[in-house]
Amino acid sequence: MDVQKKTDSVKLTKTVKKGGCAAKVPALVLREILKGVTFPLRPQELLVDGSKFDDAAIYLVNEEIALVQTLDFFTPVVDDPYLFGQIAAANSLSDVYAMGGAPKTCMAILSFPVATLEQDIVTSILQGASDKIAEAGAAFVGGHSVDDETLKFGLSVTGYVSPNALWANSGARAGDSLILTKPLGTGTLLAGLKTEAYSESDIREALSSMSQLNRAIDFLSPELRKAIHSATDITGFGLAGHSMQMAIASNASFEISVSGLPLFARTKESLENKHLTKAHSSNREYTQSCQTASLSEVEALVVYDPQTSGGLLLSVDESKEKDVLTALHSQFERACVVGKVTNKREHPVFFRSAF
Repeated sequence: MDVQKKTDSVKLTKTVKKGGCAAKVPALVLREILKGVTFPLRPQELLVDGSKFDDAAIYLVNEEIALVQTLDFFTPVVDDPYLFGQIAAANSLSDVYAMGGAPKTCMAILSFPVATLEQDIVTSILQGASDKIAEAGAAFVGGHSVDDETLKFGLSVTGYVSPNALWANSGARAGDSLILTKPLGTGTLLAGLKTEAYSESDIREALSSMSQLNRAIDFLSPELRKAIHSATDITGFGLAGHSMQMAIASNASFEISVSGLPLFARTKESLENKHLTKAHSSNREYTQSCQTASLSEVEALVVYDPQTSGGLLLSVDESKEKDVLTALHSQFERACVVGKVTNKREHPVFFRSAF
């Protein structure tokens, strides 16, 4: 029996209760947990840590090189194991790209039920990840696996970044333009997929986006990289949660136009049909300090939607906005300006406008 026939017999999304970044521990719960932890003293070489909920840590090696370190893993979001491996790898690699870095080595984080899951399924997952790692120009150097009742997969990734050209979520400046590189809606579409309201072919646009690497740096000149003052990737806490963290870390406020947000073709339809996750609710609670009063319910759900392997949110020098967009469009066709950075005001993020 070939691999395809074996893997077709198992619907991976039916083996788990939650999938992808929607399965993240709610942000408010995580913050309460971390309050009780005493962390080691921060060495001066540690340029970025987890104190501002950034995407990765950055550790200074010398004047020219700093290490970027991150990890990410989650339960299946699709039934195709090879595609799941690709999406999980792209999502893990994204954190390094969000810091302006280049991934160098990757290690697998894997748990699966040895007694009930075909080994060929796991092989396909690992092959999907391996091919995506190769596309990123990084090395797949090993990992760790456990026998567990729930399938989970992801990567620990180490990369390099220049200490003088790193991106963090704390650098946004008043006057900057906010650029989003990928459309929104993976949370609701994956919820619809899990309940079989949609097939994988119905949401192929979103699946392709989730497996796309966020390697924006590879398409930007050194000058344009420096024009990006701050960045984050949009994942489980949604656009609202990650933009809020970025605004607070930067001691600034953001204004984001909901009517200007890029959406997948079925996003609005899926939200109207109430294909939701628990993260839609927890993200709403987490971002109560954001201003969403002018939004309709569907518009609000767009900004709360938990993204799996979503795009980058970039805070860009306004004078370089068009040049950055032109460069990004060679890889990210839907990249667009979605808002601007202002001086700190009453709310960290102001969401405005209608569809």
